[in-house]
Amino acid sequence: MDFEWRRKDWVMIRGVPMICACTPNWERIDNFQAREDDIVIATYPKSGTTWMSEIVDVILNDGDTEKNQKDAIFEKVPMLEFWVPGEVSPGSELLDSLPSPRKVKTHLPVSLLPKSFWEKNCKIIYVARNPKDVAVSFYHFDTMNNLHPEPGPWEKYVDKFIQGNMGFGSWITHVKEFWDLRKDRNILYMFYEDMLEDPKREIHKVMKFLGKDFSDDVLEKICLHTSFKAMKENPSTNYSALSSAIMDQSVSPFMRKGICGDWKNHFTVSQNEKFDKYYEKEMSSTDLSFRFIV
Repeated sequence: MDFEWRRKDWVMIRGVPMICACTPNWERIDNFQAREDDIVIATYPKSGTTWMSEIVDVILNDGDTEKNQKDAIFEKVPMLEFWVPGEVSPGSELLDSLPSPRKVKTHLPVSLLPKSFWEKNCKIIYVARNPKDVAVSFYHFDTMNNLHPEPGPWEKYVDKFIQGNMGFGSWITHVKEFWDLRKDRNILYMFYEDMLEDPKREIHKVMKFLGKDFSDDVLEKICLHTSFKAMKENPSTNYSALSSAIMDQSVSPFMRKGICGDWKNHFTVSQNEKFDKYYEKEMSSTDLSFRFIV
């Protein structure tokens, strides 16, 4: 990979910290043309994006897991904003070349999402995860993703997270703004913890949202295919097809644990107290709530 993009600081796009390599020619994002049958999988990073992308893809393939494994997940469900100039083509370009219905992955907050998605009333599946586990997962991801700045020590990382000094900005803003829009827009709001607790029940919700109806046998097949163990071992979903110059999985695997509660192995008592104060203050004005243990 061109050294130019390695470990660069976040670049601010309208007040939101973004991956440096992805920021040139931002007009390609603002002017992106959605199609009415686009299916958008939106999340704050490290909240189950790849998991939901695979679920959606296999549902749209009517449960045909062999057909669904032909391409890597990042080719089947391109990340709209992703780009490494000189190395990886823009996700927006790849999406333009795909037949409908397109599956669009994005971590963009509401403020940066192309307006055409709202104008076309596209279906959006949003997945939210409790912020303590997101912070831990993001930290490990930052250690192995060479497009991100160096994360620094864990001791200071929780403060960065609370301040929103992360790629794609503030977690709290991200999850709350999509939550507030869910009743007025074509949004299915899902929770990572619910998916862990009862995958079959949650996959059934996605299936209905996408206008599909499968037998219990097919639903069970999808559950097995999209289990964490199966996806971690599947070359089309574990990102082993992506250059190690971008993601060095010898440092930390892309699919690490896929559990709820790993934050207990990382947060100190003082970090947890500080985080709880932040969470309680920021969530006091909303009916959105998260589970920190399943």
